[in-house]
Amino acid sequence: MTQATLSKVVQLDHPLVLHALAEMRHKDTPTPRFRARVRELAKFLIYEATRDLQTEAITIPTPMANAECRTLGDRPLIVAPILRAGLAMMESASELLPEAQVRHIGLYRDEETLKPVEYYLKLPDQLREDATVLILDPMLATGGSATATIDAFKKRGARNIKFLCLIAAPEGIKNVHTHHPDVPIFTVSVDSHLNEIGYIVPGLGDAGDRAFGTVNP
Repeated sequence: MTQATLSKVVQLDHPLVLHALAEMRHKDTPTPRFRARVRELAKFLIYEATRDLQTEAITIPTPMANAECRTLGDRPLIVAPILRAGLAMMESASELLPEAQVRHIGLYRDEETLKPVEYYLKLPDQLREDATVLILDPMLATGGSATATIDAFKKRGARNIKFLCLIAAPEGIKNVHTHHPDVPIFTVSVDSHLNEIGYIVPGLGDAGDRAFGTVNP
């Protein structure tokens, strides 16, 4: 990856984040604990990705006196989980951003071509240009689904788009930034590479299967 590409990747390195990542990766971590760690890490990512949200000054009454405070402005927030694995990150988004719009994007990866196949997309024809869009997907592997989702939002006028994932492969980062160099990627780890079937190494396996308990015995 080039230096310009790396400048658009924000990788979290807090000790609590690293500890949670280690447990989430472990092949013997049970589904409930895995899902809890996904929620925890998603919360850290959302905190970081929303650091630049604009705020407005307001005065509010407390039980003791008036206080000068700041609150989020009226610019729309959109959270877009890529089905189905992205749903595992949605609980944290709903807690932190309860007033955000939620736009579900249904994509699956063709196991032969490794290309994304769209099966659900419900977006308005036009979005406000000043909206902040947070796309959620635990894994950024080939980057096909991420790129297709960003395409869909940009076609409808969105300009401030951020991609949040737990683990990213260099190949996926390169793909996203080849097509969308303006979109920052927030992640917990940039792993080594993709294997021959498009899985991240060392990764954690299939995030959707592990989060929802559908791993084959």
